[in-house]
Amino acid sequence: MNYEFLECNVEKNVAVVTINRPPVNPLNSQVFKEILTMMEDLEQNKDVLAIIITGSGNKAFVAGADINEMKDLDQVGIMNMNETSRAAFSKIENLAKPVIAALNGLALGGGLELALACDLRICSEKAKLGFPEVGLGIIPGGGGTQRLQKFVGQGKAKELLYFGEMIDAKTALDLQLVNTVVAPENVMGTATEWAEKLAKKPPVALRMAKQAVTAGANVDMESGLILEAMCFGNAFATEDRQEGIQAFVEKRAPVYSGK
Repeated sequence: MNYEFLECNVEKNVAVVTINRPPVNPLNSQVFKEILTMMEDLEQNKDVLAIIITGSGNKAFVAGADINEMKDLDQVGIMNMNETSRAAFSKIENLAKPVIAALNGLALGGGLELALACDLRICSEKAKLGFPEVGLGIIPGGGGTQRLQKFVGQGKAKELLYFGEMIDAKTALDLQLVNTVVAPENVMGTATEWAEKLAKKPPVALRMAKQAVTAGANVDMESGLILEAMCFGNAFATEDRQEGIQAFVEKRAPVYSGK
């Protein structure tokens, strides 16, 4: 597939995916389709062990969905757009590889939904986050109402959704919406550092940890424990488990094969 709005660079087993629709990188139907396809391609790419998603420029990660496209859609059209957005975000959330969002600026509406679908979030001190949809007479449709409350609880989620006001990076960190806040010039450096560390971890163990946490969040405790046990068994059966334990005993750095 030829990508009109996405750029991808792979180095040291890390793929950096940049949404390139300046100046604020809004998400339209084509971007959602491209994200879904690119994530599927990167999942199959054996040279990619970790992924970073960011936005072009220094103003916005993604400042929401493309209102210019949405205003001309009928109900069928908006439902089709919505279905594509949910598929793209769910793909990221369930991808077999860790995904880091590098929030280099505004993360609003669909942009925040995209960030919340990622595993980890590195945030610029100057970033602003929020769900302004209610002010437009709509609500988040790409999973925002569901993922947000898993991070901040139902009461705080309703406050953020109902008022639709932007929050700053420090507040986002306090609410655990982001993992860390850094200076604007350090966002990509920190994201790359984290991604390169993850790329050196045993891939199956990372995949099993992600599956246990992500899928376990949507079931009761007993079902989650059963899921964890299955993921534990899958990780334990790998050659990388043998290498990791042997390296620990021999007091040396492990060399993982991904098997």
